[in-house]
Amino acid sequence: MKVEADKVVQFHYRLNDSEGNELENSYDGDPMAYLHGHNNMIPGLEMAMNGRAVGDSFSTVVVAKDGYGERVEDSEQRIPIKHLLVKKKALLVPGSVVSVNTEQGPRHVTIIKAGRFNVDVDTNHPLAGMDLHYDVEVVDVRDASDEEVAHGHAHGVGGHNH
Repeated sequence: MKVEADKVVQFHYRLNDSEGNELENSYDGDPMAYLHGHNNMIPGLEMAMNGRAVGDSFSTVVVAKDGYGERVEDSEQRIPIKHLLVKKKALLVPGSVVSVNTEQGPRHVTIIKAGRFNVDVDTNHPLAGMDLHYDVEVVDVRDASDEEVAHGHAHGVGGHNH
């Protein structure tokens, strides 16, 4: 079965920056799962998945504009700590990546400065402006259920659970 619209794809990956430093790796856990063709994946990686099949391994470079976008200068914002998705006594250190609740759902931001009640954050995604080097192994491709298509995302292991 080939990767195409309305297929649930499970895959393992290694993500490196342009210097070869590993940024992420899925091999220590369950494979990632997503519903192809429903904007659940960065565009460049989803395009590279088109037409792949179970057992395919490949490398691809996703340029910044097809990944997390270009960096936007002067995108700093002060937000109340209560909007961060962190544990109550979490140590908020400059350079730390945290999630914040937004109207569009959770978003990754980088702490620039932490105060007692507020934090100054860079709202660019931590990987914005970077070319991303992926090594991918497709481990499963299946038809999406009607419910997954209706919800717009994969369910189960590596996907969304609700």
